[in-house]
Amino acid sequence: MDIRWDILAEYAPFFAKGTLLTIGLSIVSILIGSVLGLAIGLGKMVQNKWLAFPFKAYITFFRGTPLLVQILLVHFGLIPLFMGETNGIAAAITALSLNSAAYVAEIFRAGIQSIDKGQMEAARSLGMNHVQAMRFVILPQAIKRMIPPLGNEFIVLIKDSSLAAIIAVKELMYWGQAMQGQYYRAWEPYITAALIYLVLTFSLSLLLNRLERRLATE
Repeated sequence: MDIRWDILAEYAPFFAKGTLLTIGLSIVSILIGSVLGLAIGLGKMVQNKWLAFPFKAYITFFRGTPLLVQILLVHFGLIPLFMGETNGIAAAITALSLNSAAYVAEIFRAGIQSIDKGQMEAARSLGMNHVQAMRFVILPQAIKRMIPPLGNEFIVLIKDSSLAAIIAVKELMYWGQAMQGQYYRAWEPYITAALIYLVLTFSLSLLLNRLERRLATE
């Protein structure tokens, strides 16, 4: 295999910009997705089945349909509806956040329900209301158990952000496709993109493992 180092050098600044945008999209989306996911997860746990139904339907829809389809729906439908015109970055963040929220909701739900019910009863017996007990007693314990699955969701989101290239968001994968389209070379652009994604996800995995060990000792 003959590697064209000259085109790699030419596209290096573009790959750097694309990587920064990929990181930015992922961080913003996971933050928004986590806030939405917590609200949706708590909504799904409501005892009233009619009140819980919209949250269950949301999770079912976003977990049961392809992210690519969701990105296209948001880009060509939702964003123009509210902004009057398409915007790739806004569409990517919105679609990734909405999709991530569905998975994060299940992570929060499972984490909260894994805490012994006696913890809630003890908190209520001390005079706390339901919200206070959830905030100060249940969630701090549940979050420790949720770190691994939340970390996995963040890793998945970094890789899924590559789908934003389909709507011309100039993230990492976009520049890989641009290089391939200009030079009709497959190895250089796609191996470069794959290695950068690998570095991002592997670095995050190491960071999460370190965080887990630290939390385990507290």
